Amino acid sequence: RLFSKNMFVLCICLGELFTSCREVQIKEEFRKDGEYFLRIKNKILQIYCADMQTSYPKEYVSLRSGQTDNFSEVYGYRLQNPFECPFNGSRRQDCFCRNDYPAAGYTLFHKVRLDVSAMQIITTDLLFTQTLLGRAVPFATAGDCYSAAKCPQGQFSINLTGTGLKVAESTKWVAQGNYATVKVHRSQVSNPH
Repeated sequence: RLFSKNMFVLCICLGELFTSCREVQIKEEFRKDGEYFLRIKNKILQIYCADMQTSYPKEYVSLRSGQTDNFSEVYGYRLQNPFECPFNGSRRQDCFCRNDYPAAGYTLFHKVRLDVSAMQIITTDLLFTQTLLGRAVPFATAGDCYSAAKCPQGQFSINLTGTGLKVAESTKWVAQGNYATVKVHRSQVSNPH
């Protein structure tokens, strides 16, 4: 059975919340993909259970803020002179560039997979995504081959508003490749719900 808001309060009192989609599947005999309330690390979260018809259902978080706030991009433009950073690092398509980077891509995320035991998002799961351009790009990932100067152009955005989750303060992004630079801007959110 699916929980409505009225049922939600009742089920908390009765202690009927489960900790994984597999547990919902086994104990309640549900085989339908959909949103379920689960108790994860002493928190009650609304989780989308996928692959409920299989022996290995998976947990996903629905990104309630919308896909335009949850994207990853590998920028496709490359400067003719890779040792400069024109326009103070601002992105402009009238640069002296080529739009030929083969790893370029732009991916929107509707849901992200959650490892409920580790409380980590599995960034490479692309089941509930839409790639609008080029290659699929993992969640919370950005890149480019724009410039060898400190001039990153690839972007990503994470917005977990309405999910009950937040990015841990200790989360770090790692630069990979030659002349790699990382610039991460964290917005302060007063209430993650």
